[in-house]
Amino acid sequence: MDAGLYETIHRRRDVRREFTGAPVDPAALERVLRAAHAAPSVGMTQPWDFVLVRDGDLRARFQAHVAAERAVFDAGLDAERAEVFARISVEGVLQSSLGVVVTHDQSRGGPVVLGRHAIADTGLFSTCLAVQNLWLAATAEGWGVGWVSFYREPFLRELLGIPEHVRPLAWLCVGPVAALQEVPDLERHGWRPRRPLAEAVHADRWGRRADLL
Repeated sequence: MDAGLYETIHRRRDVRREFTGAPVDPAALERVLRAAHAAPSVGMTQPWDFVLVRDGDLRARFQAHVAAERAVFDAGLDAERAEVFARISVEGVLQSSLGVVVTHDQSRGGPVVLGRHAIADTGLFSTCLAVQNLWLAATAEGWGVGWVSFYREPFLRELLGIPEHVRPLAWLCVGPVAALQEVPDLERHGWRPRRPLAEAVHADRWGRRADLL
């Protein structure tokens, strides 16, 4: 058993406020990207690419867009939920050392991809595995990662010159942190409690409780 792997998985956090902004070590960044690039992919298509965003103007424009989308989301909340949401930071675009935008190209591998004929989204799942590898590797390096989801894909595609057929799947805020929170932000601020594992495990058929836990 690799205890270090389990520790990294459970130590991983979606980071917002804790970034120091310190420059990233190039060798460590290469290790993190190599780990992401080592993710399994359907038909060995490797449908991901990584755009490293350090430019201050690009990051400022993206942050302003995120702030506008946060306001749209906030306007749809009731008063109680809005009070909780106000305590939660949703991004560290300007505070992190850099942004890593992970893209997904569904056309990679051509029209016939081994393993994708019945489930088209296996390509998208592959790119998500690359994100997870990147996140765990960054955590192992002592860095934080924050996945920004308050944006519109057409805006980010135009901002970074991403081709029309490529999806900007994730803007990840990446870099050294002062510390990683013991409890995830959404749980800590009372947005939603953690779901017990026992509720998520079924035996043979949906709804039949498994007794292994």
